[in-house]
Amino acid sequence: MPYDQNECCPRFDPAPWNETELVWHDKRFVKDRVMSFLHIPLNYGAVVKRNADKINAAGAFPEPVVMLTDENSLWGADLYIEVTRDIPGAEMTSISGTFLSRVFEGPYRDVTKWISEMESYVRDKGKSIRQLYFYYTTCPKCAKKYGKNYVVLLAQV
Repeated sequence: MPYDQNECCPRFDPAPWNETELVWHDKRFVKDRVMSFLHIPLNYGAVVKRNADKINAAGAFPEPVVMLTDENSLWGADLYIEVTRDIPGAEMTSISGTFLSRVFEGPYRDVTKWISEMESYVRDKGKSIRQLYFYYTTCPKCAKKYGKNYVVLLAQV
C-alpha cells in the first residue's frame, strides 16, 4: 500500500502486537537517522517523508507499514522503515531475531515507565533485552484524532 501523506496514519489495532513473540528472518528496512534533542525528535516527519517518497516510487510499502526507532542517543535515533524490496538511493539493512512485544498507550512522557515495565515483562519471561526498539504507531496529530497514542516496544531477546 503506498504511503498517503493526506491520509496520514491508519488506525492502529494493538491486539496483534500486545504480549506477542515475533521471529524475524532478514526483515528488510530502509535505515535513516533522525536528529533529536534529549530524545525529542526534531526532524522525524521530514525523514519519514524523504524515505516515503523513495519507497512509494519503488512500490515497496508493505501492509501495514512498520517503522521502528532505536533511541540510541540523546541527540539522535536510527529510524527503520519496513519495505518489501531494496530501495534505490536508500541505506538498506535487515533485522533478524526473536522479539517480545508489548503495547503501551498514553503520553510520550510515560516512556521511561514503559521501558521499566518492558524490562520486567522480559525478565518475567526468563529472558534479557539485547536491543529495544520503539514502534510509534501514529503521529501526534493522528493520536489526537483517534484518541489513543499507542506505542509498541519490541525487545530483541
